[in-house]
Amino acid sequence: QVQLVESGGGLVQAGGSLRLSCAASGLIFSSVAMGWFRQAPGKEREFVAVISWSGGSTYYADSVKGRFTISRDNAKNTVYLQMDILKPEDTAVYYCAASRRALRVGVRSGDFGFWGQGTQVTVSS
Repeated sequence: QVQLVESGGGLVQAGGSLRLSCAASGLIFSSVAMGWFRQAPGKEREFVAVISWSGGSTYYADSVKGRFTISRDNAKNTVYLQMDILKPEDTAVYYCAASRRALRVGVRSGDFGFWGQGTQVTVSS
């Protein structure tokens, strides 16, 4: 079955950086877009970033554009989220997700069929 395992979360001061990783198994990784979403306490899950199956296209939420970078290594079945200039409002549980359909890129949670368990990111002011 499909498994997505996130790592790299933690506590960081505002202005700092973190790098999240998501290791995937049980799917043809190089054929699916991968995304990151986040959910803060009391809020709905929101889109953060997505990368196409080849890595050639990326899209970001306006709130993270210029500060976060999504990338992937298809040889390692891993997707990354480099987060720089972190702000307290970035505090959330971050989820890795795999596209529901091969060779499709979406930014809505419904476009993704597989989810990781989440990793906590806390940014202190």
